[in-house]
Amino acid sequence: MLRFIDTHAHLDGEEFRDDLPETIVRAQEAGVGAILVPAIDGNSISSVMKVCRAYPGYCYPMIGLQPEEVKEDWVSVLETMRHALEENLREEAHSPWKYIAVGECGLDFYWSREFEKEQLAAFEEQVRWSVEYQLPLMIHCRKAQNEMLHVLKPYAKELPGGVFHCFTGNQKEAEAFLQMERFCLGIGGVSTFKSSHLREDLPAAVPLEHIVLETDSPYMAPVPHRGQRNESAFVEQVLQTLAQSYGVSTMELARVTNANVKRLFGVEVSD
Repeated sequence: MLRFIDTHAHLDGEEFRDDLPETIVRAQEAGVGAILVPAIDGNSISSVMKVCRAYPGYCYPMIGLQPEEVKEDWVSVLETMRHALEENLREEAHSPWKYIAVGECGLDFYWSREFEKEQLAAFEEQVRWSVEYQLPLMIHCRKAQNEMLHVLKPYAKELPGGVFHCFTGNQKEAEAFLQMERFCLGIGGVSTFKSSHLREDLPAAVPLEHIVLETDSPYMAPVPHRGQRNESAFVEQVLQTLAQSYGVSTMELARVTNANVKRLFGVEVSD
């Protein structure tokens, strides 16, 4: 059976509180062989790990402070996260619950720049974690591309790589992001929207070796589920859309994107 990976799903959110087991079954039946689950704040440290402990070897945890969650208490939140990260890497180094990445972290100036300085400082601190622990980054960036690249570039040679999550930009923006050579673009449901230019821009500017699949569940469900709660099973629509755009089979697209996930995160699935 064709297997592929959802590299970004918030399965620990309250949106899945009542039917997470059924959601997992639907994902498995659709061909999803693994799901990566990011933290976003202090509370999600435990909620993410609860999901991943329930589905070991299928759901994989990340730890990070999402930029929209950066508030006055960001320093103490990051201290708590760093302690949890160090403890996890020491005690779970060979378990299915080892953290596989730092994230979701990044910059978001879409709604407000109220905490701009705090976001920049929090992001750079997590970039340092990535270098120190050699864990890839899962990066959220909205209306902050120049600032994000300015933070990343001094660490470019030391960073192990990562994903620019939820990429919706154009060819020029993709090329700028991929100056960070070890990074991939996370492509989700927006690629299926009628108004999206990703179906043309990605094949023109981004080799498949720099793409991973994602849903960002429960947000941004792909066509024909647009407007519904998104879930990991729907990553199959993204796979099909990108395969058509790149002129390759779904099998080939799954093979390459799975290899990208293995290279970045050490997570692999069997075909």
